[in-house]
Amino acid sequence: MVSKLVLTLRKVIEQRLKQELRGISVKDSTLPQVVFDNSEIAKFIQKHNLSQPEITTLVIALVPHVSPEFFSNIIAEYLPNGGDFPEFGCVKGKNHRGLLPTGETVLYIISGHDIEKRMEMAKMFEEEHLFAQKGVLHIEAVPAGEPKMSGRLIMDDEFVDLFTSGKISSPKLSSDFPAQRISTDLKWTDLVLKEKTLDEIKELETWLNYNEQLMSEWGMRNKIKPGYRVLFYGPSGTGKTLTTCLLGKYTGRDVYRVDLSMVISKYIGETEKNLSGLFNKAEHKNWILFFDEADSLFGKRTNIRDAHDKYANQEVSYLLQRIEAHSGLVILASNMKGNIDSAFTRRFNAFVEFDAPDASERLKLWQVYMPESNKVSRTIRLEQLAKTYELTGANIVNIIHYAGLLTIKDKNTQLENEALMAGIRKEYKKEGKILQK
Repeated sequence: MVSKLVLTLRKVIEQRLKQELRGISVKDSTLPQVVFDNSEIAKFIQKHNLSQPEITTLVIALVPHVSPEFFSNIIAEYLPNGGDFPEFGCVKGKNHRGLLPTGETVLYIISGHDIEKRMEMAKMFEEEHLFAQKGVLHIEAVPAGEPKMSGRLIMDDEFVDLFTSGKISSPKLSSDFPAQRISTDLKWTDLVLKEKTLDEIKELETWLNYNEQLMSEWGMRNKIKPGYRVLFYGPSGTGKTLTTCLLGKYTGRDVYRVDLSMVISKYIGETEKNLSGLFNKAEHKNWILFFDEADSLFGKRTNIRDAHDKYANQEVSYLLQRIEAHSGLVILASNMKGNIDSAFTRRFNAFVEFDAPDASERLKLWQVYMPESNKVSRTIRLEQLAKTYELTGANIVNIIHYAGLLTIKDKNTQLENEALMAGIRKEYKKEGKILQK
């Protein structure tokens, strides 16, 4: 399908150039009707009922990724002796050796010199248009004073992947995208939480499943703030990350854990830049953004004593604005609710407390994470372990992991109580606790 669209785009451009450079009259400069197949780009065009100018724009943005020499060859054919052709609007890239389309390229191909039509076509690049709403393509920002339409026409990498390979590749952790996709193979039944916490989690699941229907079918988009902001708070290892992963798994959403070490910068303006790139990439993606150990970025603002404090507070204010404007679910995780700046907490939709497990919950955790029964000695009393040792779910997983490795190392066939106790001592020592004998 893409190759057919590229061929028909070439015909459209040739029609325009024949009219402009050779005086040959043409009736229209949009893509002729194409028989659609089952490709992703065809599905996208049909699903959103794109107009001919919109299809033309979509293909113009995509073509450098599938035919790098496309625009250069056409210009060379019609201007064999070289020369400047500003109406066509293409620019050179930093690494790309061919020509790259701009907003002016789109307007020229579709509208020629018809000013009224050019103004009408320029609306495709406004925030209210489908292309911006879905994050499909945009015009790159230009230096102050230069025409907006002279910016490069950029298609989002994910849509390039979708239209060319049929699937979307997850963005990789980098300085430009300081977040990493996380997931789990566990199920809701593996999550051990108090009943009140589970009820609050179900409310989040309800928002994820039905909010878009409320906004669209009930016409509430202009009446309710976009997005949902939640604080998960409680001791480390009590299930905050696992809960986030399960929410994503059972609502069909990718979960991205933000790496705050890559976000926060000592250089003025860099933190805001990193955050801006993250939220811009996440917009319209239906992702869940998870800020683990969020205190470092969302902590209480300080009194202004010097320039550093001033800019640190500006970072918090900027982040507050971006989170409020974000249309998806944002989850902040902290060990203590009081560590988060009140400016954020006032705007949260929900607070979910993750308590340290009591004895009955610790027993469930031991039972969930222990190996198959034939690998466990019958002398082990999980009820006694759960009652005696105050551990979190993460502690228990670490203990069983460590004990299992010791068992294999010692060439034993079953997990014994002695190996579990070695793991418990290790976890207590790690957290600075004293193990009562």
